[in-house]
Amino acid sequence: MPTPASVSTFAVAYTQRDYFKFFPTGHNLPSGRRTVVVKLVDRDGFIGWGQAVPSPRWSYETPESVRSAIEHYLAPELIDSGIDLDDVDAIEGRLHSAIAPSFSTGMPIAKAAIDLALWDLRGRRAGKSVGELMAQAYPSCTASIKPVTLSWTINVRSLDEVEAKLDEARRRGYRHFNVKVAPDPAFDLELCRKVRAAAPDGFLWADANGGYDFATAMQIAPKLADLGFAALEQPLPANRLHDYRRLRAMKALPILLDESIVAAADFDEFHRLEMLDGVAVKVSRMGGLTETLRLVQRLHETGSLYFASGLTDPDLSLAASLHLFTATGLALPAALNAPQYLAEDSILRSPLKPEGDQLMAPPGPGLGVEVDEGALERLLET
Repeated sequence: MPTPASVSTFAVAYTQRDYFKFFPTGHNLPSGRRTVVVKLVDRDGFIGWGQAVPSPRWSYETPESVRSAIEHYLAPELIDSGIDLDDVDAIEGRLHSAIAPSFSTGMPIAKAAIDLALWDLRGRRAGKSVGELMAQAYPSCTASIKPVTLSWTINVRSLDEVEAKLDEARRRGYRHFNVKVAPDPAFDLELCRKVRAAAPDGFLWADANGGYDFATAMQIAPKLADLGFAALEQPLPANRLHDYRRLRAMKALPILLDESIVAAADFDEFHRLEMLDGVAVKVSRMGGLTETLRLVQRLHETGSLYFASGLTDPDLSLAASLHLFTATGLALPAALNAPQYLAEDSILRSPLKPEGDQLMAPPGPGLGVEVDEGALERLLET
């Protein structure tokens, strides 16, 4: 029975290569994409690595709160109990009792780091990849290796920036785009027209990150549909349940939820309320792979749309997303945009690099990647 011996956390920051609205600046904050890396060691000496990717302008979790939550609340639930690391239900129960729910899961981004480290450790002990473990546990999953197609994120402050962003995307081999919109519908429609003109055959969707009010969302949804956009993601704030139901009932454009959903039970409730057509799935938002698998199962069972994205996930978090999206048969381009927004610094011996817009899940045991602890040391926040 594998039992935990130690849990260590590391504050790791990656160099930012371009503007992205969810990277905080100013207020004497450290620069770059800030993450928390977790190293879990069991009593047999096997190691599992995980990573949390908090983004305070997107969610309430900060790098500081994530590290504190892991060190003072989550890790002790593993270490002090000597729990069986293969007992998924018992571990989930302990972690959720240590930090209670907010709307559903409490501090899911912090819990994701622990969950990823557990999957990595289990895979290394078994000599199997995370994808193979998923296929073993869930009949609907497959262990086949194929690339995930990436989309390019268009996030601009001025329309003058659009052509340069599109040129870079084309140069790097990207064909599909997700476009950040809200709150200005006139700006957004002109932006979306430019992207559609540049990618007449591309798969496009718009993401408002909860930035529209109901009247504006009702106004813009049919116009985005006329431009051939596939969906409108999180058009309203997460707590506007009645307005989501009214917006979806209009049927102008499929409505995706993102920020609203951090557990499979959230989806079940909102699906019953007829608030959505699908979900933009994020492993890092859902408390890790375990709960995300449950969500994707429910999307398949209900025939709901399965889109995929991330929180500018580098290295370990990116590897986990690739394994899940491959194993669960994601058919659409995924907005995993760390290769777009982050420089090439990495804590991995063999960094994950796309070929054009294709990125493979690493095939080795666990998450399939090896952490270079020297590189980790160099990227620590000072």
